[in-house]
Formats: sequence, C-alpha cells, structure tokens
Amino acid sequence: MFIEVISIILALGLLMFFAYRGYPVIIFAPIFTLLAVAMSGIALLPSYTETYMVNAANYVKSFFPIFLLGAVFGKVMEMSGAAASIAHNIVKALGSNRAILAVVLACSILTYGGVSLFVVAFAVYPFAAAIFREANIPKRLIPGAIALGAFTYTMDALPGSPQIQNIIPTSYFGTDAYAAPLVGIIGAILVFGAGMYWLERRRKQAVASGEGYGEGHVNEPDLNEGQNRTYMSIWLAILPLVIVLVGNFVLSRGSLSVGNWYDPGMLAENFNIANVSTVTSSWALIIALSLGVIAALLINVKEVKNKLAAGLSTAAAGALLAIFNTASEVGFGNVVKTLPGFAVIKEWIVGASDNPLVSEAIAVNVLAGVTGSASGGLSIALEVMGKQYLEMANALGISPELLHRIASMASGGMDTLPHNGAVITLLAITGLTHRTSYKDIFAITIIKTVVVFILAFGASLFI
Repeated sequence: MFIEVISIILALGLLMFFAYRGYPVIIFAPIFTLLAVAMSGIALLPSYTETYMVNAANYVKSFFPIFLLGAVFGKVMEMSGAAASIAHNIVKALGSNRAILAVVLACSILTYGGVSLFVVAFAVYPFAAAIFREANIPKRLIPGAIALGAFTYTMDALPGSPQIQNIIPTSYFGTDAYAAPLVGIIGAILVFGAGMYWLERRRKQAVASGEGYGEGHVNEPDLNEGQNRTYMSIWLAILPLVIVLVGNFVLSRGSLSVGNWYDPGMLAENFNIANVSTVTSSWALIIALSLGVIAALLINVKEVKNKLAAGLSTAAAGALLAIFNTASEVGFGNVVKTLPGFAVIKEWIVGASDNPLVSEAIAVNVLAGVTGSASGGLSIALEVMGKQYLEMANALGISPELLHRIASMASGGMDTLPHNGAVITLLAITGLTHRTSYKDIFAITIIKTVVVFILAFGASLFI
C-alpha cells in the first residue's frame, strides 16, 4: 500500500511543480494521472478514456456556459468602459487618503457583480497605480490590495456571488448561490477587516521607514492617458452588475425560479434530471449573465461595436483555457479516487476531524493549494468526497447550505500559493515579482484560510 500512496503524492507534487513552472495543466494533468495509475498497477487506457476523459467532459458539460458567459461579460464590461468607470469613480470618491480601501472596494464591486478576476485586475491596476503614486504608498502593496478585493470574500463568501467558486457546490449539495448567507456575510466581514488591518499596517511601516511609491518600476500606466479619458456615469456603469445580481436572485429563489419552469416528471424522464435543484443555480446564472452581457453592450454600443469581434474571440479563448485546465484537474481527481492508495489518504482527511465542516475545509484547502486552483481543488474535493460529507452532515443534522459555504470559502484559501495562475497574472499585470509583493498576497491567503476554520468550528457550536 505504501507505493500506492506514494504514487498519488508524487503525481500531485509533479502537477503542482509543473503548474508553478508555467507548463500547461491540460497536457501534464493526464500524464501525471497515468503515472499514478501505472505505479498503482491499474489498467492505463481504460483509466484514461473511461474515467479521466468522461469526468473531464462531464465537468465541461456542466460549467462551460458559466465560464464562457462570465468571460464574455467581463470582456464587454471592459470594452464598454464600464469597468474603468466604476474603478475611476470609487478611487476618485475616496481619494488618496484612502487609497488601499479605494482599490479593495473597486475590486470587490466588480467581482461581486460578475466580472472575472483577471478582467478586474486589468481594469483596476491603472487607477491603483495612480492613486498609490499620489499617496506615496509603495507600489509593492498593490497586488495585496487587489487580491483582498477580488480573490477572497466577494469570490466565494458573500451570498449570491456569481463567481464559479460559489456555483460549483450547488451541483453536489442541491443548494443555490445564496447558501448560508449569515455565515458568508460574517466570513466576508472578518476577511475584509483582517485584510485591511494587515495592508494598513504594512503602509504605516513603509511610511515610518521613509519608503515611498518607488522609482524604476515596469508596466507603469500612462498617466496622461488617464487624465484625458472621459468616463461614463457610474450609475450607468453599474447597471449590468445590478442586472446580474438581481436576475440571479430572482431566478434562483421565489416564484420566478427557473426550477419552477419545467415539469419535474418531464425533466426526469427526458433529461435524466432527478433533482432540479442540482441545476437551478447554473440555469439562473446563465440567464442572469446573458442579460448582463446585453446590458453591457447596450450602455455603450458605439465604443464596443468596432472591437466586439476581437474581444469576443479573446473572451472565448480565455474561457476555453480556464475550463479545460479545471476539467483536466477534475479528471485527475476522479482517477486518483479510484486508486488503492487514495483510501488511505481519504481516511486521513476525513479522520482529521469528526466534524464534516472541518474535514471538508481541510480537504478543499489542501487540494486547492496543491493544484493552485480554487475551482480545480474544489471540484476535485467534492467529486471525491462530496457525497460522503453530505451523508455525514445529514446524520448530524448539519444543513447542506453550511457545507456549500464552507467548501466555497475554503477553495479561496490556500489556492493562492505562488504557483496559482491568478497570482502569476496579477504580478505580471502590475510589473512586480513574487519577491517584492507575494508576502502580502500570502498574508491575505492565511487570513482567508484561518477565517474558514473559525467559521467551520463556530458553526458547529450552534448545530
């Protein structure tokens, strides 16, 4: 059994190493999957075609519309100037005295409104650089501020977030995007408060040591271009975000819920959907994002029309890369769970705590950290152990909504280790390095992880 366990650990370690080095997960996930399979003495080709590929394809089937529409929505918000308008107005309203808060809030509003994390980083960075320079705050703190606003509580803690990390658990627990709202809100407040305390403390330390914005930076935005640019009304700019949030809520809950649109018997007989609640959240978000895309186009047709074709191509390519990377990791996880050595690993993870919330938080955090992907780690954990956690929760009287919220928030904990794609992209956008700026991103990562376990233990006290 020793070699079977080592095969899985080795495969996970190699996947993490190669992802960190920038090699494509789409290619190397199946390679390391088959390495683990071969070392475990299991048939190679059936494991690849009938387990790896089938589960990867099922993931694409379930979530590709959300990946695609999310990417398109973010790109259209960028092309229309709406994203830049929101960032500009928030930064302008709060001023240089609240530079860090302005950047965090700008990222938070855009992310919670459904704009993809990568688009948020591109949209906010020019304004962050300008206001940090004006306030003479070290540029190296910008990635931490963007990470706090875009990669944490608005991504997976606040109820109703349209980000994929908040949607994936709905398929496993029969919940919706608004699961456990009180726990999510408390978690968001704790992460925001602790994150702001850390960043402000770092700013004060820099001031005390006489450190300013710094000189000789790369990827500096053109300040003259920003001064000469005109921005649309903030109220018009946020309209698509409001449409996505309101539409998602109305279509997820209440009499207008998409779950009530079709006869359950027909769905079961013709489409093999035994429980409509497992697809309601995805259907609701598909419609809400579609409405948001239309609104984002209409608010500035003149600006968008000439670059729409190129923008949609970029969005589609980004969506394809993102979902196939994640699907490759899901395929990896589904093969691993069939290997003899996984029984030992699973027993260790589940046995780490009798509390399914705590055990789930451990599993999701570990896998998100190893894969460097919140959605990838979350998907693997729930594919492998979601059913067992649900059974444990039902036996103990724990609401599936709590399982959803803890799993979702845990995915955004240790995922932002150095090899995470969003971290690497963020540093590239800002022209900074791991050496100069990763310390603050890591601090936000630790804060988020600690908060998840506080919530998991805390929620257990009231069960």
